[in-house]
Amino acid sequence: MLTKSLTALLFSLALASPALAATCGDTSAGFEGWKTDMAREAKAEGIGKAGIAALMGASYSKATISADRNQKSFKYTLQKFLSVRGADAIISQGRAREKKNRDFYAGLEAQYGVPAGVLLAIHGMETGFGNFMGDTNVVSAIATLTYDCRRTDFFRPHLLGALVLVDRGSISSKSIGAKHGELGHTQFLPGNALTYGQDGNGDGRVDLANLSDAMATTANYLRQKGWQPGKGYQEGEPNFAVIKEWNAATVYQQAIALMAAKIDS
Repeated sequence: MLTKSLTALLFSLALASPALAATCGDTSAGFEGWKTDMAREAKAEGIGKAGIAALMGASYSKATISADRNQKSFKYTLQKFLSVRGADAIISQGRAREKKNRDFYAGLEAQYGVPAGVLLAIHGMETGFGNFMGDTNVVSAIATLTYDCRRTDFFRPHLLGALVLVDRGSISSKSIGAKHGELGHTQFLPGNALTYGQDGNGDGRVDLANLSDAMATTANYLRQKGWQPGKGYQEGEPNFAVIKEWNAATVYQQAIALMAAKIDS
């Protein structure tokens, strides 16, 4: 399982780590040397042989860097963003999914307080309801973003999280995710998967490619970030602040809230 006490310890150590000794870079030129330095740091923080091997086998991902530099849709107006991201289709499919699996989503709301519309809007927005969960090597993507000077401190805990997942056999060095290394139906960064992961189907493990686990994990993340059961989630209402925790882009936050309300209606 992903949610053992050792996980919390490793993740907290990563968050509290001193300044990096491994030198970041803006091109692929120093990546191989950085991996050696980073592997030494990761080993000192408790990462095992499988995780270290996965790190040393990682490749610099130009596709990840390109995606990180060109997130143009977040600069659109809300109406343009909704159109580009297929909001009408997400709402329609979300309603159908809620109707088909009403007991499942009611159970999640009873446990975590998060209504179906919010979970379904996120699911639809992130992966088209699981139809596309990524095409990029997870460890390579996270390692590249940790090496890159732009947001090293943000991605370092997620790299360590990915290596813990490899050590535990939850993912492998060949696992595929999104361009930034996100996993599963709702695209969790590895460190967040460790911290908030839930076994939604009761099989004793957390697998974010499994819909039950992914939805439970998403609901748990929102609840742990401060979701107030029964409170509103539109702009100006208490739970909109929690939607902000999911994604930093204002237009994305607004889109989730609007689509969720239409699905819930």
